[in-house]
Amino acid sequence: MTECALEIEGVTKRYGTFTAVDNLSVRVPAGSIYGFLGPNGAGKTTTLRMVLEILKPTSGSIQVLGSSSALDVRDRIGYLPEEKGLYKKMKAWASVAYFASLKGMPRKAAATRAYELLNRYGLGDFADSKVEALSKGMSQKVQVIGAIAHDPDFVILDEPFSGLDPVNQQVMEELILDMAARGRTVIFSTHVMSHAERICDRILLIARGQKAFDGTLDEARATIPKRVLIGSPDSLEPLKELPSVLEIRRVEEVSGGSSLVEVLLGEAGDPQGILQTCISKGIRLKSFDHTDPTLHDVFVHLVGDEAREARAR
Repeated sequence: MTECALEIEGVTKRYGTFTAVDNLSVRVPAGSIYGFLGPNGAGKTTTLRMVLEILKPTSGSIQVLGSSSALDVRDRIGYLPEEKGLYKKMKAWASVAYFASLKGMPRKAAATRAYELLNRYGLGDFADSKVEALSKGMSQKVQVIGAIAHDPDFVILDEPFSGLDPVNQQVMEELILDMAARGRTVIFSTHVMSHAERICDRILLIARGQKAFDGTLDEARATIPKRVLIGSPDSLEPLKELPSVLEIRRVEEVSGGSSLVEVLLGEAGDPQGILQTCISKGIRLKSFDHTDPTLHDVFVHLVGDEAREARAR
């Protein structure tokens, strides 16, 4: 497998005067789990469809598994589209085997593989059930299993967690982790940050068709200041003397004459140093809370306005 499973260089996609993807460049390392994140309508699905040559970019270049055309390496790619669909009268095992056979797997081997995967991911008892008799979540899992039945090197999952209950969402995460553990490259798109936070090696955050962030989770969290929430009846003015303190702002009044104050720290700021300073300066503490920024915090910080606009459209 190539060192870089996917290279997107300066890709733009326009529909008339509307720009769906704007000068996007991304490199996805082979063997990684890469999250394509962003609000609905941000350009995630359009980007993935260009990777697969379902859509042609207006400009720019894309290389998949070392090839300038995904069509040339199609049998090494697995794809779950955003619009899910199975033949309702077909049995679950036959659906999986059918997808595997489309990728060149012999019919007998495809059937064996179908039963193996359905058993592995909790659908063994429903292998002989027709798709129309399955729940929405089960149907979703069948289609995902069909996308990976031929054991592809590179898997693209567009909103794979959509329609799954919490238990099956966990199964989906385990499936993705299993593929990565075997050296496969997995890209999945989502607008739910918690999934990406648990399993991604790297993330791409897209807003308005443009790259808002590309990097590791730690690098993403470093884009927003560290935050400490302090409840105290005393003034926190002494903290302003610390070079690591960027801003102090009152959040709300609380009972007993105390205030809840937010202290924003620079990159080198240490919450424990803030605590020690409060103690040494005689500042009485009713509460002291520090938590690392979540991916949701990063999302809101970088694309909050875009997310609100997308919901309003």
